[in-house]
Amino acid sequence: MRETATLLLAPDAEKPSPEELVTLLLTLREMIEVAIPEIETFAARLPVDDVPRACALACVGEARMRLRLSGETFDQRHIVAQKLAVTVRSLSDHCRALGRAS
Repeated sequence: MRETATLLLAPDAEKPSPEELVTLLLTLREMIEVAIPEIETFAARLPVDDVPRACALACVGEARMRLRLSGETFDQRHIVAQKLAVTVRSLSDHCRALGRAS
């Protein structure tokens, strides 16, 4: 997950081709869709007032919102892909943290 996100977020990342961008968008969306229920499962094992649980669930809410983003132009879709990549990294962090906490 992190390697895919880095393709868009690395300081020296080059813009993908239009075809690569379509593939990246689909891949990132799939990663988010897989991570959301996993994080929710981990979070459900923790107390309701647990801070990492609350943070992870807030991230899940933002991830769901970002899944609704789209773009008309290549540049808009590229920005959406970068936002999805940030979300993938964040979800990965929460998944790792909650997996250790549960």
